[in-house]
Amino acid sequence: MTFARLKRLAFVAGSIALTPSLAFSAETATASLTGTDGKTVGTAQITEAPRGVVLHIEVSGLTPGWHGMHFHEKGNCSAPAFTSAGSHVHTTKPVTHGLLNAGENDSGDLPNIFAGSDGTAKAEVYSTFVSLKGNDGRPALLDADGSSLVIHASADDYQSQPIGGSGLRVICGVVR
Repeated sequence: MTFARLKRLAFVAGSIALTPSLAFSAETATASLTGTDGKTVGTAQITEAPRGVVLHIEVSGLTPGWHGMHFHEKGNCSAPAFTSAGSHVHTTKPVTHGLLNAGENDSGDLPNIFAGSDGTAKAEVYSTFVSLKGNDGRPALLDADGSSLVIHASADDYQSQPIGGSGLRVICGVVR
């Protein structure tokens, strides 16, 4: 296949994907992220996808390096320690944490986020573990007591119990 034909095929395929009648109608929730001092340090947008959610996050005020990030079970970010957000979102107990753990059932697990030398981080991640309203039996982020997005002080090792060694909660945002 020639490059010109391949380019045309890509254009046609892209045009089909953007046709409104074929597009997925995405519901979106947001979270205003605050630090332990109560100051706003970023935003998160969670968009429903056909089999999960896409999380777009922009945040500042982090120490440089990797930080654990999880959806927590309650929509409450009372400072200073954000423990009011509860445990990670989950469907069964006991909860087994860790994206690299074969027995993992922690629906709040997310990949780590990296903050640059200026303390800012931007990322988009996809999770098949949750939905905004409980689609396909996945836990709902917008249930009766809500949920929160929490960023921790250290990286998640994806295996240690109960939170992957990610340490203190340093940023929190209620998902609305």
